[in-house]
Amino acid sequence: MLISNTRIVLVETAGELNLGSVARVMKNFGLKDLVLVNPRCDPDGEEAAKMAVHAMDVLRAAKRVETLQQALAGCSRVAATTARAVQSPLPWNTPKTVLDWLYETETPTALIFGPEERGLSTAELQWAQCWMTISADANYPTLNIAQAVALCCYEIFQYSPEKKTESIQDAPATVDAVEGYLEHMAKVLLEIGYLHPHTKTKRMEKMRKILHRSAPSKEELAMLRGIWSQFEWALAQPKEGLPGSPKMDEH
Repeated sequence: MLISNTRIVLVETAGELNLGSVARVMKNFGLKDLVLVNPRCDPDGEEAAKMAVHAMDVLRAAKRVETLQQALAGCSRVAATTARAVQSPLPWNTPKTVLDWLYETETPTALIFGPEERGLSTAELQWAQCWMTISADANYPTLNIAQAVALCCYEIFQYSPEKKTESIQDAPATVDAVEGYLEHMAKVLLEIGYLHPHTKTKRMEKMRKILHRSAPSKEELAMLRGIWSQFEWALAQPKEGLPGSPKMDEH
């Protein structure tokens, strides 16, 4: 169940050999859900097929999308991999220690891997609630992408359900639900003048970090979104028609 719920997301993969190797190692450890964000190589190419060997089913079934938001649709918990020393308000983890957090839920989860030559950008890392690094020698800490995926898939395969926390929490909100909430919030905040077009991006990035840290459930996010819907309703009403206004109190 845990393996089938885990999605491997590759961002702008450049090498067919790497892509085929990722498909092969995923099949080695029972993972099947592969999503490619703007691949810069041909997933149907001969070199990819050569490295995939008996994992052509994984390679052929790989979903291709244009954005990380599309790649993470339906996922509630997301970990991003990086070897860069990035300042982060989010917790850092090794592949082994991230699993307890990743699998506190039985809903789909995802691991994001960046392009071979640069890794994930700071903006791309923001889509994850947890950042993960693979410890390696400081003289050469950067792993080949297929190697990094292999280490993570191995840990997932070894992970025992008994290591999970005692109870499954309320189903957490998915990444796309959080993004929908943030868009709704930004719309209202622009309308009331708290946000301005030139400040929107930076401020909403901070809002996203707050939500990632708090990890709201679906029910909690629905309640929060209801508040913004009520704000929208109130903004559309004549002031004297609002609850608590003098005219209302006279009745």
